[in-house]
Amino acid sequence: MADDKLNINQWAEEDRPREKLERMGPQALTDAELLAILVGSGSTKEDAVSLMKRVLADCHNNLNTLGKLTIRDLCQYNGVGPAKAITILAACELGKRRQQEEPEKRPDLGTATRIYNHMHPVMQDLDVEECWALLLNQNFRLINKVRVSHGGLSEVMVDIRVIMREAVLSNATILAICHNHPSGSIKPSKADDMLTQSVKKACDVMRIYFLDHVIIADGAYFSYHEEGKV
Repeated sequence: MADDKLNINQWAEEDRPREKLERMGPQALTDAELLAILVGSGSTKEDAVSLMKRVLADCHNNLNTLGKLTIRDLCQYNGVGPAKAITILAACELGKRRQQEEPEKRPDLGTATRIYNHMHPVMQDLDVEECWALLLNQNFRLINKVRVSHGGLSEVMVDIRVIMREAVLSNATILAICHNHPSGSIKPSKADDMLTQSVKKACDVMRIYFLDHVIIADGAYFSYHEEGKV
């Protein structure tokens, strides 16, 4: 009788571990599916997920027990060679080390002063204008900061779509922008005002809270929020 077992590449796309992780995130995968991604393939007799289910079953489905196995122990399984065994143990060690790490503290950028203090070192020596988007969570903690223009400031130079795309991709609920004035003046220009209003309108549409637009000079700043202009 012909072997009708399907390998992972023949599975429905929504069931394949890699595609499932990309679509739903790593938390949606079982331990066996995550391990299957690491080892890449099983054997001629079973796919990678089935192989990892068997290995885990022998470890009483306990990842801590899995991490105590040796390379030699893992190589006893048909389909697991030294390279796959090393990959599995390296992943277990990374998991253990992650548990021992303190969570990285994200800076609180909930005020213009904090935005200035965070961004001034980045901008203080620039001889051209740069604009940055600051992507924050609901507690005003920085998720990511992205430079969105270099060399000028206008609605042409700053693509509002890029800012909003970065905000959505980062799951940001609060957005601030800042740019520098190499001249040292903190007085906003007409282009600054227009950019502020454009970003504010885009945030309103996307239901993202627009916190502020801060203009940074060396030793001083201008805040649209503090001046009641947003």
